[in-house]
Amino acid sequence: MGQQNRAWRVGACVVGLLVFGAALPSAALDLDAARAQGLVGERSDGYVGAVSASASGDVKALVAEVNGKRRAAYADIAKKNGTAPDAVAALSGQKLIERAPAGQWIYDKGRWTQKQ
Repeated sequence: MGQQNRAWRVGACVVGLLVFGAALPSAALDLDAARAQGLVGERSDGYVGAVSASASGDVKALVAEVNGKRRAAYADIAKKNGTAPDAVAALSGQKLIERAPAGQWIYDKGRWTQKQ
């Protein structure tokens, strides 16, 4: 399989994950609501994080739930495409940050900032 074809397949899988990842529910709080409230944001490593170090238990539970599902999805995509899960996660993180609307919190280069 050519490198370009593999990259396309991984990219297609990541796009599917992005659609799936946006709708991951939590009993107390969902990802879209937490993003809108500035409680969580996207990290460049492909996972979500709590924007505040003193986040509530609900926010911490949501972050753990979303990241667990993403970790499993990244591993599955990587296995199917013969690449490393970290590579899939990094590509996903890049895409999620690119698609984040202005005002959403993103974590990159060691700090949280609101996307311009």
